[in-house]
Amino acid sequence: MDYISTRDSTATPAKFTDILLGGLAADGGLYLPTEYPQLDAKTLESWRELVTSNDEAGYGKLAAEVLKLFIDDIPAKDIEAIAARAYTHPKFSSQEIVPVSDLGDSLLIGHLSEGPTAAFKDMAMQLLGELFEYELARREASLNILGATSGDTGSSAEYAMRGRKGIRVFMLTPAGRMTAFQQAQMFGLDDPNIFNIALDGVFDDCQDVVKAVSSDAQFKAEHRIGAVNSINWARLMAQIVYYINCWLKVTESNEQKVSFSVPTGNFGDICAGHIARQMGLPIDRLIVATNENNVLDEFFRTGNYRP
Repeated sequence: MDYISTRDSTATPAKFTDILLGGLAADGGLYLPTEYPQLDAKTLESWRELVTSNDEAGYGKLAAEVLKLFIDDIPAKDIEAIAARAYTHPKFSSQEIVPVSDLGDSLLIGHLSEGPTAAFKDMAMQLLGELFEYELARREASLNILGATSGDTGSSAEYAMRGRKGIRVFMLTPAGRMTAFQQAQMFGLDDPNIFNIALDGVFDDCQDVVKAVSSDAQFKAEHRIGAVNSINWARLMAQIVYYINCWLKVTESNEQKVSFSVPTGNFGDICAGHIARQMGLPIDRLIVATNENNVLDEFFRTGNYRP
């Protein structure tokens, strides 16, 4: 599987492990696969057995099968081991990793808050931590992760990367604009590879710094800088897994469709659902639920984009 930048599809394609460590493309674009692998009926049925067999390792096995569709420069056995380490109990409080509760009247909840920081971003960050550590060891290299957060991304990233060899995390936060709980999660860590940096401003100001650094290819290469925000394709790839998991758990045949309503600010979570549907997962509607953090909702309604 090759990856290309959203800003220059004619550039030389990159491999997964290169974009994993690099984050944004040198031209400032996002890396995406050249094509989305397609899920046929036979594949979906074989995966259904993984999540309905009461196997505690079922979610990790499903994740490994999805990852193999997008990664061809890591051996399959290593991918399976990486996924198994990422999705374990008691790291996640539920043995199912992502359990589903039936509320009746065709309403169900997929629980994405079972991870160590109770944020849905644990689903991707725990996998990223394993992937980063694996690839850095293979290259005998190190990585400085620069990220921006208003709360949950930062704590999820830090809990996933804390204590990992060859990795340092520098997380930018908007001073005084996080919940006390999330601030305590992050600032309470004393691991020597974790650095919290509060900036005057809002989240967008922090993200602008990350984007500016990521756009400076020479600086990024010289200081071995990587990213964990949604600009890293590996996060979206990991999030595709739980859409597939939830669909498999609540359906009995490939003819059944499910709609997903997702609370999302920057639309990264719902984007993973869109990709899953592009791959052929029988999804009916994708419903975006947002609050006063409605920058993208405003953009799609009015054409105006502002912090």
